Amino acid sequence: MRRAVAIASIAALAASACSQEAPPAAPVVEADPVVATEAALDPVTGLKMTGDWEIVRANCTACHSARLITQQRGSEQQWLTMIRWMQEKQNLWAFDPDTEKKIIGYLAEQYPPSDAQRRAAIPPDLMPPNPYSSET
Repeated sequence: MRRAVAIASIAALAASACSQEAPPAAPVVEADPVVATEAALDPVTGLKMTGDWEIVRANCTACHSARLITQQRGSEQQWLTMIRWMQEKQNLWAFDPDTEKKIIGYLAEQYPPSDAQRRAAIPPDLMPPNPYSSET
C-alpha cells in the first residue's frame, strides 16, 4: 500500500510539473557587428599572414630581413619604385608580371602609406652636398 501511495505521489508531481507553463524565453541579444581584425603575424618573419604573404616571404626575405618590409609603408607606386631601385642598385632579379603584381598588391594593402610612419624623402635639390661623393 505504501508503495502504491508513493507511486501515486510521484505521478501527481510529474503531472503537475508537466502542466505548468514553460519559463519565459531568454531575451534575444543581438551580436555586435563584425569588427575587422588584424591578420595573424608569421612568428618567424613578422609578416601579416594573409593574401599572398608567402610569395612575399619567399621573394623578399631571400635578400633581406622581413623587418625591412614591416617597417616601411607605401602605395603601389611607392612599393614598385622600391622594387625597381633594388633591381637597379642591388641586383634584385626581375619578377614575372603576375608575381610582381601579387607582391606589390600585398605590400600596398598590408603596409599602406601612413602619416605616422615616415616622412617623405627630401628632394635632392634641397639636400646639402655630400662630402663623401665621388662626383664633383
